[in-house]
Amino acid sequence: MSDTKQTSSALPAFDTLQVGDELPSFETPPISRLTLALYCGASGDHNPIHVDSDYARAAGMPDVFAHGMLSMAWLGRLLTDWVPQSAIREFSVRFVAITHVGERIRCAGRVVEKLEQDGERRVRIEVTTTNQDGQQKLSGEALIALP
Repeated sequence: MSDTKQTSSALPAFDTLQVGDELPSFETPPISRLTLALYCGASGDHNPIHVDSDYARAAGMPDVFAHGMLSMAWLGRLLTDWVPQSAIREFSVRFVAITHVGERIRCAGRVVEKLEQDGERRVRIEVTTTNQDGQQKLSGEALIALP
């Protein structure tokens, strides 16, 4: 987990960032059934495939698995640990693989482009989640406005 959170007065400066610079990454604890149940309540996504093992097996899965949007939320936290939410102009992901109970998820990002758009200086950030074995689970990007 990131130890420091950026504030509006400590935004990364566009001029000092370089393509290839990495955001402070973090890793989640192993995903538990409790985490999935709590996310169901918080998100309103009560699909039983995420919390009912019998239902998941009947659907052909070996067990319950994490909501894709839970991993996207962790990537959102990666971004908002770095900049305030108001600096995020775009954020999108592609779900690559299922995230299973017991996996630890590493959230990471890196600068892939610097550009000027709509009168703002922005950076494009590539974001990913991977499990403890390096298997990618989500990939995506965000567009961040910087001073």
